[in-house]
Amino acid sequence: MNIGQLLLQKINLPQIKSVVSWASGSQDNLTMLWHFVRSDDRRTSVNALWVMTHLPEADAEWLLSLRDEMIDMLLTEMGTSKKRMLLQLLREQEYDAYDIRTDFLDYCMSKINSECEPYAVRCFSIYTAFKMCRHFPELLAELDEHLDMMRYQTLSPGLRSALRQTKSKINKLNK
Repeated sequence: MNIGQLLLQKINLPQIKSVVSWASGSQDNLTMLWHFVRSDDRRTSVNALWVMTHLPEADAEWLLSLRDEMIDMLLTEMGTSKKRMLLQLLREQEYDAYDIRTDFLDYCMSKINSECEPYAVRCFSIYTAFKMCRHFPELLAELDEHLDMMRYQTLSPGLRSALRQTKSKINKLNK
């Protein structure tokens, strides 16, 4: 299977699963997949990220090793698809108090109430911001204020769910 040629095309879920099967567990293949994410060809890059969102838990440590690179990519990305998938990958990771990047936290906080952003970007920003803020009461309070401002907006069902779930988690931490 020529992965580069496949990722240049429009792909579907069975093809994604095939690439996941090829890449998962192989450091060389995962590195090649990350190389395709960094491709100048938009379709190749988006398809490679799409594959990465389907990697199994067994590859979580490898994904964690790319956190800073993914954040750097996200902070400059203009394309909606890539922003959504990068945030999806970053949302799945755990954040300890000592490994929080303030530029990334600021990015997430700025997207929560940005009505020009797609719902998925806003939802993933909420979930990821919570994972970073939960270690610090003052950041949790700031996140709570951002979430309170959402009540003045028309929200999709997904955003309402993200808001409700995150507010519930904040309330549990504040008890």
